[in-house]
Amino acid sequence: MHIRDERSERLTERVVAYALERIHQPMDPRWGARPAPELARELTGAICADGIGGDAALALFDEVLLPACRPMDNAMDLAYVPTAPSDASMLFDMVVSVSAIFAGTWEAGAGAIAAENQALQWLAGLAGYPVGAGGCFVSGGSSGNLSALVTARHRARTRRTGPPPARWKFAATAQVHSSVRAAARVMDVDIVSVQADELGRMTGAALAEALASDADGLDGLFAVCATLGTTNVGAVDDFDGIADVCQTYGLWLHIDGAYGGAVLCAPSVAPLLKGFERSDSFGVDPHKWLFAPYDCAALLYRDPSIASDAHAQHGEYLDMVDRGEWNPADFAYHLSRRARGLPLWFSLATYGTSAYTAAVEQTLTTARAFAEAIRERPESFTLLLDPSLSVVVFECNGWDLERYRSWTISRAKEGLALIVPTTWNSRPCYRVCLVNPVTTASALTDLLDDMAQWNPQGG
Repeated sequence: MHIRDERSERLTERVVAYALERIHQPMDPRWGARPAPELARELTGAICADGIGGDAALALFDEVLLPACRPMDNAMDLAYVPTAPSDASMLFDMVVSVSAIFAGTWEAGAGAIAAENQALQWLAGLAGYPVGAGGCFVSGGSSGNLSALVTARHRARTRRTGPPPARWKFAATAQVHSSVRAAARVMDVDIVSVQADELGRMTGAALAEALASDADGLDGLFAVCATLGTTNVGAVDDFDGIADVCQTYGLWLHIDGAYGGAVLCAPSVAPLLKGFERSDSFGVDPHKWLFAPYDCAALLYRDPSIASDAHAQHGEYLDMVDRGEWNPADFAYHLSRRARGLPLWFSLATYGTSAYTAAVEQTLTTARAFAEAIRERPESFTLLLDPSLSVVVFECNGWDLERYRSWTISRAKEGLALIVPTTWNSRPCYRVCLVNPVTTASALTDLLDDMAQWNPQGG
C-alpha cells in the first residue's frame, strides 16, 4: 500500500482525471438514494483479503455509489440548504487531502493554520469584531453551536460564586436549528423558550418577557442563542434588542449563522445585521453559502481566551506542545482535525472578496425576483413571507400535502428540480433555498409555470 510503483502511478492519474471530470461535468440531478439492500448487494465482495484493485473500486464508486447520492451543488437543488463550492475550493480540497496536515496544533500545522486564521479574520472583520477575535474551523454548524454553548456555560461557571444551580439553561426560540436543541441534550441543560414573532424572529422584547415569566427564574441561565437566517424561512433575529437584554443580565450571546452568515459580506442586507457585532460568538458554514466544499464551518469568538479555557485539552504528550501559539484544538471540542478552512482560504485568495460579495448579492437578487414572480401569480400562489435572505416560502393555492409531495417526487425523478414541502403556521407550503449564484430567476419562474399546470394524474 505504501510503496509507489507503476500501478500506483496509473491509479493516481486515473483518480485525479476522474476528480477533474466530476468538477467540470455536473452530476445528474436525477441521482438519489437507493434502498440499503440493493446497495449492499452491489457492494458484495468489495472489501476482501486481496482487494478488488483501484480500477474496479473506482468503477464501483462511479457506476453504483455516486449515483445513489444526491448532487447538492446542482443549480436546481433548492431543498434543505444546498451547496455551491467554487472550482478553486474543490481543487484545493484535493491538495489538502494529499498533504497529510494535522491542523489541531500550531507545532504540526502552522502554515495551514495561519492561512485559516486569515480567512477567519476576514469573517471577524465583516462581523465588526475587535482585534484579537478569533476561533477555528469545525465540521459544521452542529459542532460550532455546541462548542460555543459549552464555552458560554464555562464562563458562567467561572463567574459563579455560590453553589451550582439546580439546572443550567439557555434561551432560544422554536425556530432555532435542530442542532441547538441537540446541543442542549448533549450538555444536559434546559432551554427557556422564547416566542418568535409573526416573521419567525426572536425580538429583544420577547426575550425579556420570556425571562421575566420563566417559572424557575434566571438562576442557571448562561446564554441566548439567536439566529442569522433560520433554516425553515430565513428569518433574521433582532440582534440589537437581544444584545440589550443580554447586557442587562450578563448573558452570553451566540448567533447561529450557519446558513445566513454569508450575508455578512452583502451590503444590501446590512440594516438587518444591526447589533450583530455585540455578540460573543457566532458560526457560519462556508460549505453552505460561501462556496466551500464539505465540511467547513467557521466558529468565531469575541474573546477566544474564554473558549481556550473551556476546551483546551491536556496530557503529557500535549503539554509539551508550545501553548504560546494558536492551536485550533483549543477552541472547540475537537483535537484531531484536517485543515478544513484551507479550501475557503484558497478560493478567497484566488477570486478575491469582491467576487464573494457579488455572488452572495446575486443570489439575494434572484430570491427577490422569484418572490416578486410569485406575487404576480395570485391566482396560483401565495407568498407567505417576504424573503429576508434567500429562502422563499410560498403556498400553491388549493394544494394539500399529498399534492406537494407528488410534485416533488415527480420532478425530482425527472431531474427538473428538488424542492421539498415544509409547513409555516401549520400550513403545507414550499420552501426554496437559494445559495447558488448560477440559479436563475427564469428557471425558477419556469417551475412556477410547471406547478400551475401540473396534473397529478397526467403529469
